[in-house]
Amino acid sequence: QVQLVESGGGLVQAGGSLRLSCAASGRSFMSHAMGWFRQGPGMEREFVAAVSSGGGSTYYAESVKGRFTISRDTAKNIMYLQMNSLIPEDMGVYYCAAGFLARDSTGSIELSPRDDYWGQGTQVTVSS
Repeated sequence: QVQLVESGGGLVQAGGSLRLSCAASGRSFMSHAMGWFRQGPGMEREFVAAVSSGGGSTYYAESVKGRFTISRDTAKNIMYLQMNSLIPEDMGVYYCAAGFLARDSTGSIELSPRDDYWGQGTQVTVSS
């Protein structure tokens, strides 16, 4: 079983930065890939970034490549999302999740989360 708790959301001006954290508990944490999803106002939830179980491989949605960095500290059981150069389109509720890496319909790798391994979400608001 894995429990996930996000923190670090808030209000930031466009061009600013935020760092989200996801604290994980549970012995199966180490065996799972982890990642971030977000849901903007009136939008469907979308994949943002993923990191492999060991932390050595990372994957990003095209919309955040070069601006966001995902990482995990396996010793502390924490995953991070460093978000730089934020734009209003980045606004939404950010969720961390655990699961497995899989290819989407375009062949890109993203996280396929387990249904029961989601955090409660943290709000990110970007003002223009």
